[in-house]
Amino acid sequence: MFARHTEPVYVADGVVRLGTELVNWYLLEEDGKVTIVDAGAPSYRPQLEHGLAFLGRTTSDVEAVVLTHGHSDHIGFAEPVRAELGVPVFVHRDDEGLTTTGKAPGKNEAVMLPALRYPHAWKLLAHLTSAGFPKKLEQVTTFGDGDELDVPGRPRVIHTPGHTDGHSAFWLESRGTLVAGDVLCTLQPLTGKRGPQLMPSSFNRSNATILESLGKLEHLDVGTIVVGHGEPWTQGAAEAVRLTRERGPT
Repeated sequence: MFARHTEPVYVADGVVRLGTELVNWYLLEEDGKVTIVDAGAPSYRPQLEHGLAFLGRTTSDVEAVVLTHGHSDHIGFAEPVRAELGVPVFVHRDDEGLTTTGKAPGKNEAVMLPALRYPHAWKLLAHLTSAGFPKKLEQVTTFGDGDELDVPGRPRVIHTPGHTDGHSAFWLESRGTLVAGDVLCTLQPLTGKRGPQLMPSSFNRSNATILESLGKLEHLDVGTIVVGHGEPWTQGAAEAVRLTRERGPT
């Protein structure tokens, strides 16, 4: 409700995008096994079987959930899947508390109230309200910067704090693909503006820290960047970072 659901589609080698026009999540396949990358909102749970069928797989092929960070629109259906399928859910150690308690460790850069002048902000809020707000996960497995996760696709962790303390991107080097999470977006969730940019200040712990984190990404030889909000970016990491810096915080 309030947002069009997207059909499963390949956005890179073995990477399938699902979710809605407002919030993305992904499936990562390797040798017939699957990793769920982020988990959207709770009401997205039925999309899992649809996405797995697109890959010719079933829930028995799911081996893990990996999270870019612990915000509610990314942990979505992770807890039901963990409980139903008995698979681990991975998150950076600095987001363990956020993910398991639902409580942020401090204030964000700004308050959201001024953004309510944008119709797109109301669309997002209406959608997320109807799609559900998960409170927490009961159990997580943590990782650190530089770890290569022993899950299908073997994503390498690049710790990119600022949006949250533990926010991390996942580098799929053999596929030339970066899962950027919310270190940047190509659809600003509150204003509706498109193109590479920071997430809204009201969603970020520290804009300055995010801008520093982008320096870890700009030299990667990336063919495709997939994000939590917006369309994939295919014009290189350096250009995505340049445009994001140029646009600055909002």
